[in-house]
Parts: sequence; structure tokens; C-alpha cells
Amino acid sequence: MKKKILYLLFPMVFGSVFFAACRKDNAVSRVPYVYVNAVIYPNSLDFIPISGSIYVNNYGNRGIVVYRMEADVFFAYDRTCPYDPENPLARVVLEPSGISVKDPVCGSKFLLTDGFPYEGPSKSPLLQYRTTYNGEQLYISN
Repeated sequence: MKKKILYLLFPMVFGSVFFAACRKDNAVSRVPYVYVNAVIYPNSLDFIPISGSIYVNNYGNRGIVVYRMEADVFFAYDRTCPYDPENPLARVVLEPSGISVKDPVCGSKFLLTDGFPYEGPSKSPLLQYRTTYNGEQLYISN
């Protein structure tokens, strides 16, 4: 009887652990935590066109990249590549498309619409910060 229960439970437990490990949203960033509380002006001083991106220096680990998807939808990510965050040269740079970034050290590429890698060795997404927009100011925080 105990063997039958074990045979029934093993696939359920193993299967749920296996599939949970394969889910994309379980990827964890290893980028060290740094307090972020920034304000930018995407319509004037720090102009960001729709589908455009800018760097915000002096915040995060190695700076922040902000992507404007729509007039009032923004995404902000740390520029530190999660593949090898201890490497001081592992900093993502904007690609000509403006919708993705690449780490020139490891070659990982990330979409700025969700922060997840689509090419290269990184399996973890970019560290994403919260954004709050009031029509004039964009607040970036963690």
C-alpha cells in the first residue's frame, strides 16, 4: 500500500517541482540590491520618445535604462547584466532598435518590454525597478 502511494505521489511532487523550475518568471536576478529613488522628466529635460530609451546615470548599480513603451507606460532596469554581476564591465548598452539592450561582455541580449533575455548565456532577467508616472514626472524606485 505504501509503495502505491509513493508511486502516485512521486510524479505529482517531482512534476510540479520540475515545471515550476522551468517557468520563465522563476528566474532570479543576482544583481546586488541598491536603494533607488529617482525622478526624471520624460517630456522635457530627460525627453524619451514613445518606443525610445535613455540612460539614467548615478542610480542603481551601474546606471538605469528607461524604456517608454507608450505615452504613459515606462519600464526601468538596472544596467548590470545578471549573468555576471560581479564583473564591473558587465553593463548593458542600448541596441540600435531601441527596444533591446546587450551586454558586450557575455553577449546576452534583453528585451526592454519585459527585461528577459532572448539571446546569450543569461537565464535571468534584468533587475527591474518600479515606475510611477504622473504625466510630468517619472518616479523610479525599488
